[in-house]
Order: sequence, then C-alpha cells, then structure tokens
Amino acid sequence: MAERRMFAKTIIDSDAFLDMPLSTQALYFHLSMRADDDGFINNAKKIQRMLGCSDDDMKILLAKNFIIPFETGVCVIKHWKIHNLIQKDRYKPTVYSELKNQLSLKNNNVYTLDTLCIQDVSSLEPQVSIGKVSQDYNNVDFDLFWEAYPKKLNKADAVKAWKSVKADLQTILDALQWQKDLPDWKKESGQFVPYPASYLRGRRWEDEKPQPIKRGLVF
Repeated sequence: MAERRMFAKTIIDSDAFLDMPLSTQALYFHLSMRADDDGFINNAKKIQRMLGCSDDDMKILLAKNFIIPFETGVCVIKHWKIHNLIQKDRYKPTVYSELKNQLSLKNNNVYTLDTLCIQDVSSLEPQVSIGKVSQDYNNVDFDLFWEAYPKKLNKADAVKAWKSVKADLQTILDALQWQKDLPDWKKESGQFVPYPASYLRGRRWEDEKPQPIKRGLVF
C-alpha cells in the first residue's frame, strides 16, 4: 500500500470544507491518511477516539457527503480519486471489493452510491443501520462550482440548473480556468459574465476555447 496521501485544493479550499469545525477537518485529514489505496477505512471510530473528536464531527462529514458509510462499519472517502492518483506499481486493491462494487465513479472521479444504508454514525459499528435513504451527492460538487464561478447571483436557480443538467464538476472547472480570462467576462467588472443558472443550462463549459491568432512574419 502506498504510504503517501495527497489532498486536492479544489476540495479542501471549498466553502463546504472550510465551513466545518477544525476538529471535523482534522478528522477528515486523518481518515484520508489512514485509508487504503481505494479510499476505504475500517476503523473510523478508533481514529475519531484517538483524535478526541466528537460524534458530531463524524455526523458532519456524513451530512456534508465527504464520506460514504456502509452497514459493515467501513466507510470510504467520497473524493478519494480526486485527491489521489497512485502509481500502478504501488497500488494495492482494497480488500472491500464487494463494497467497492456498490459504488459508481462519476466522470469527475467522485464515488457515488445512489441508495445507501446509512448507519448511526455516532457509533460506526458493524450492522448498525437506520434504513435505506436516497442521497443526492451533488451538493458538494455544486458548492465547488459556486466557489469557482465569478458571478454569484441567484443561487437558488443555479442549484436547480445544476440538478437538471447533471454537470461534470471537473470539466466545468477546467473550462472556467480559461473562460474567466475571456475579454467579455473581464470588462466592465464582469457585467457580461452569464448568470450561473444560464451558464449551466446553456452548457457553456462546452464552448470552444478561442485559439490564439497566428501572426505571420514580417520581412
């Protein structure tokens, strides 16, 4: 198993992450450091006790969808594949292959489980369940989009648009990197930047990137 772990700034610099208490953030870092090469942890409760974190810290990570728990007491880091790209010669597959098969991996490398047996996360002990609950795991991705988008207006409509278009976060973030520098977006204090909902409904991240003008040599 690889010994080193990485953390993506798009996740840990997001408002969704930074708004959490420092103890919750610390718990997330320690869970991530001790996860296997697929992001699974089988002793989350032990790590919580070792750090002196409260049950509320674990509940916050679950409520904000930074971890996905299973009935067995095992949990997985949702954004693991965004954080870590492990070389094949160092990669050791998780022993929890059956649990991994219950997950799907989005185009933006985020683990998703459409229907989930949510546990009593105050214990995270095996076989403790409060039933199957349908979860929408797009809210953290939307927060990351909202943070990156230069015009923060009409958020409620933007949330509706995000759910309707089922947008790919990483593709959008990559597009915004160059779109923020477009002349129309920069002039007059961003007056011509589309509203977030319009951007999403228009799938503007699919716009073609302008190519630099090639100038011939003058002799």
